Amino acid sequence: MRGVIERLLASHAPYPALAVDRHWHLLMANRPLEALLDGIDAELLKPPVNVLRLTLHPQGLASRIGNFREWRAHILERLARQAETTADPALIELAEELKGYPVPAGARPHLTSAPSRHGGIVVPLELAMPDGRVLSLLSTTTVFGTPLDITLEELAIESFFPADAATQDALQQLAAASSPG
Repeated sequence: MRGVIERLLASHAPYPALAVDRHWHLLMANRPLEALLDGIDAELLKPPVNVLRLTLHPQGLASRIGNFREWRAHILERLARQAETTADPALIELAEELKGYPVPAGARPHLTSAPSRHGGIVVPLELAMPDGRVLSLLSTTTVFGTPLDITLEELAIESFFPADAATQDALQQLAAASSPG
């Protein structure tokens, strides 16, 4: 199954994708995801890498997320549902840790009453890249419906897609720039 998951992640390029366990530890990622992590504190990238911590931590992606308050609320709601469903102490502890992280200076307000340009169906991740481009990404989660193995049952694949044409172009350019030879 590892080979299948690796091929699945690789085939999602030029868009980012990753596989995580039930505690949100990074198990595998494709090359486009690695490009998004440029400039992250090396301590946060030491295994086991927790992708939610990496996203919301002040030394992680937090300062680069344009819609930080909205994205943070989305992540915390999702994690709260997962912790409530499983009663997993590690998830409860992670949720409390993430709630304690500060909001980056200058983060725009989260206006819950504002109409979403995506109809309230998804929350885009607006991520500023080191070169100044801003990516707008939508994510989907894939799980294995009838796994015969507990490890596979606890695995999820998070796939990101461009929310607009500019992001699609930027991801294709990033992929072309980082491809070997």
